Amino acid sequence: MKTKAAVLLGEGRPFEIMELDLDGPGPGEVLIKYTAAGLCHSDLHLTDGDLPPRYPIVGGHEGSGIIEEVGPGVTKVRPGDHVVCSFIPNCGTCRYCSTGRQNLCDMGATILEGAMPDGTFRFHSGGKDFGAMCMLGTFSERATISQHSVVKVDEWLPLETAVLVGCGVPSGWGTAVYAGDVRAGDIVVIYGIGGLGINAVQGAVAAGAKYVVVVDPVEMKRDAALKFGASHAFATAEDAAAKVNELSWGQGADAALILVGTVDEEVVSAATSVVGKGGTVVITGLANPAKLTVHVSGTELTLFQKTIKGSLFGSANPQYDIVRLLRMYDAGQLKLDELITTRYTLEQVNEGYQDLRDGKNLRGVIVHGS
Repeated sequence: MKTKAAVLLGEGRPFEIMELDLDGPGPGEVLIKYTAAGLCHSDLHLTDGDLPPRYPIVGGHEGSGIIEEVGPGVTKVRPGDHVVCSFIPNCGTCRYCSTGRQNLCDMGATILEGAMPDGTFRFHSGGKDFGAMCMLGTFSERATISQHSVVKVDEWLPLETAVLVGCGVPSGWGTAVYAGDVRAGDIVVIYGIGGLGINAVQGAVAAGAKYVVVVDPVEMKRDAALKFGASHAFATAEDAAAKVNELSWGQGADAALILVGTVDEEVVSAATSVVGKGGTVVITGLANPAKLTVHVSGTELTLFQKTIKGSLFGSANPQYDIVRLLRMYDAGQLKLDELITTRYTLEQVNEGYQDLRDGKNLRGVIVHGS
């Protein structure tokens, strides 16, 4: 069959709208008709070269939609099911899945290659194989993906909103609740209020943090953080650190969460300095893997017993937490509709990402046509 998709052909190039050939589902695979796709900053790492993939590749790793067809051996879903995609596939049986760490599933090892678990591809054009970002390629009208990449959700939930729970919401919320282990009465500092950071605010508030201090240079994002429950918002890490020193009576923050678009040495150093004895720094944001971005005093870590840790998908379990967060939303305990600033068509994908770069969007969403 044919499908329209937004494709990256190389580093530094915009997305191009192309018609591709799409294979039907094989064993363990499903054909999904995407309803919506999130414009997450991680796709910009592909265009900017921070996380160079195998080109050409269909973009998009946040997706929601309806299953149209299933291949042999599929047991998780059936045609007509509403699903949210997990950008980390989870097999349920590997060492990590079986010990409650689905976000580290072995199937996710080659997601930047864009191939299916067996190393083959489902998008093609002119005799060339096209990859799919995180094995999903949600910037396409349809895709053939692994059953291990989908989570069935309640069909009464709006898929245009539920799409955000495929990456940004659990990655941010879990950074606070799981990786950061934020507890009642804690002081938390959050660096970067984008699609992940704003949900770290929601997670920290839900966990009972006494003060949630955010740092972002964009005024709109600082204002949004305050509306989502942050107690203080600053444009610079220096101003935030001064306030934390005051609020904590010189003891420092309990946790510092780094969710900026591109992590650098400066923000890691600021986060490590702002936490007090026994404090935790969580790095969820990404950077070019060849760059060494963590340069801190080992003596400070030892004498003050500080911890620096990484977190993928907010250290959440996709099969459990995607459903959990959506049911919190359904109960009015999690804000999702308020996250979406602008909706775009597939043809407006580059416009949407320029709005993200310009600081105009908290979250942008592509709504696929009928």
